[in-house]
Amino acid sequence: MRIIKKAKDISIILNTLRKRASGGDSARERVVNSILSDVKKNGDEAVLRYTRKFDYADAESLLFRPSEILKFAGRADRKAVKALEFSAERIRRFHEMQKEESWMVRDSEYRKLPANKNTKPAFSHALLGQMIRPIERVGVYVPGGKASYPSTVLMNVIPAQVAGVREIAVCVPVPRGEINPYVMAAIKMLGIKETYRIGGAQAVGAMAYGTQTIKRVDKIVGPGNIYVAAAKRMVFGEVDIDMIAGPSEILIIADASANPAFIAADLLSQAEHDELASSVLITDSKILAEDVRREIERQMTKLKRRAIAKKSLKNYGAVIIVRDIAHAVKLSNNIAPEHLEIMTERPSAVLPEIKNAGAIFLGRWTPETLGDYSAGPNHTLPTGGTARFFSPLGVYDFIKRSSLLSFTEDGFMKIAKTVETIADIEGLEAHANTIRIRTGKKS
Repeated sequence: MRIIKKAKDISIILNTLRKRASGGDSARERVVNSILSDVKKNGDEAVLRYTRKFDYADAESLLFRPSEILKFAGRADRKAVKALEFSAERIRRFHEMQKEESWMVRDSEYRKLPANKNTKPAFSHALLGQMIRPIERVGVYVPGGKASYPSTVLMNVIPAQVAGVREIAVCVPVPRGEINPYVMAAIKMLGIKETYRIGGAQAVGAMAYGTQTIKRVDKIVGPGNIYVAAAKRMVFGEVDIDMIAGPSEILIIADASANPAFIAADLLSQAEHDELASSVLITDSKILAEDVRREIERQMTKLKRRAIAKKSLKNYGAVIIVRDIAHAVKLSNNIAPEHLEIMTERPSAVLPEIKNAGAIFLGRWTPETLGDYSAGPNHTLPTGGTARFFSPLGVYDFIKRSSLLSFTEDGFMKIAKTVETIADIEGLEAHANTIRIRTGKKS
């Protein structure tokens, strides 16, 4: 774990983090494009062929039978299932707070124009509003490579259910035919009727284009490896997607009051995800920086995934020493981390200055792991600096908004001249004629 003090070295680590999250590899994208084209053309046959090739798994059917889900879910430890149930309830309650309602108002109720000689009073002969409807059909990708994640099932399916999505199809890769009982337990718990034993770019293609077995979806959500991310990027427009999820990341802002053991544990929690994960501490305390580095070395020796964590920290980990916490906040906003922990004496005083972060964790008793599993907010978060413009996955990702307009004749007449004038200056004669034909003017 490097300790960085000089401005030029800080710039180097920032550039390294940006490159880590930059676009795709052209050779990889050609492979993914080939897979997607094959799936689009050949459907089930192509999906099964790639499943045998990449997952070393053969299956008579892409679809999990209900009896199979029950069988594998039954193998899950009851204590773990209870933990999933507890988490699911908290996640559902949090996302219920995000629900939006349709609305409609009379024009005069909201159109408060400043009183001056160029404006006229609002009129009440029009109804305007917004209609909220759920997306009809959603595909959820649940990763299953180096690890399987039942929490991903909860975090991606529950907000869709809260939004009112009627059809949810889940794709779960089964490398070497191995089926994770906890993923199946989560699927059973949420009552998912459609679960497919496929992964990779072929699963994204199947959901985007449809096959003989899998009906095409309207939106694909859920994280995956670099091939899944590339496939989601390529099918965007054919269907909607949530975001392009990159490797996991954590950034911690801490002062001398912070506990170095807590910080080390939290940094390692991200480093163990994979070799591309990023773990960064920014502090104004040299003593804390050294203490954290020693704690990381001590705690890492006990990790089962220490080889992954070690490589991650070596390539994308750093302790950055800055002159003050204000400078730390500036760097954090520049990085726009997926997970941001604030371990200062008064975290709430730092919060107003935070502009870019996927999720913010305040204080020493709020490790990001709480957000990963059981706190309630969604753990599907923007990575690679995209917190500058993306938000966490939520109910709002599974709805559509339609504008509503209804004018009476009097309301139409009051706005007609304005609309006709704008149509004329834009040179769209047919547009203007829709007004003239109603006002009795000659076109």
